[in-house]
Amino acid sequence: MSHFTQISVQTQDFDFAYQYQKLRDSNNSDGALVTFVGLVRDMNLQQSVSGLFLEHYPAMTEKVLNDIVETARVKWHLGSVSVIHRVGQLKVSDQIVFVGVTSQHRQSAYHANEFIMDYLKTQAPFWKKETTTQGDKWIEAKISDIQKSKDWS
Repeated sequence: MSHFTQISVQTQDFDFAYQYQKLRDSNNSDGALVTFVGLVRDMNLQQSVSGLFLEHYPAMTEKVLNDIVETARVKWHLGSVSVIHRVGQLKVSDQIVFVGVTSQHRQSAYHANEFIMDYLKTQAPFWKKETTTQGDKWIEAKISDIQKSKDWS
């Protein structure tokens, strides 16, 4: 297998072990593989959360995710990159997002993975509605996430 870029926005869950193995087998010259998996938390902003609903703008979402990955490829020497983001109704502890990056060296893989997540949280057209004990509410990007994405500039 050779290096690849995989972008997927989907309702179904993903298999972490399969995604890891796919990245691991993508090229023998890469010595680093960094993954991140985001989960639905049971608390946010001191409120109990029982679910999360994610909407997106289909034509634009994949384009934005591709642009983020390509920007990371310009900044760091990367091998394979996989970004999977779920949409629809999710419950507490469900997997929301997978980002996996391979590179010849760990520093590039770590930085690129963090960069992709920081930009995904602030640039990708996803809308999140939490179900809380106080009712449903749409949530905005956190100021700390916005600042973190600006720090990469």
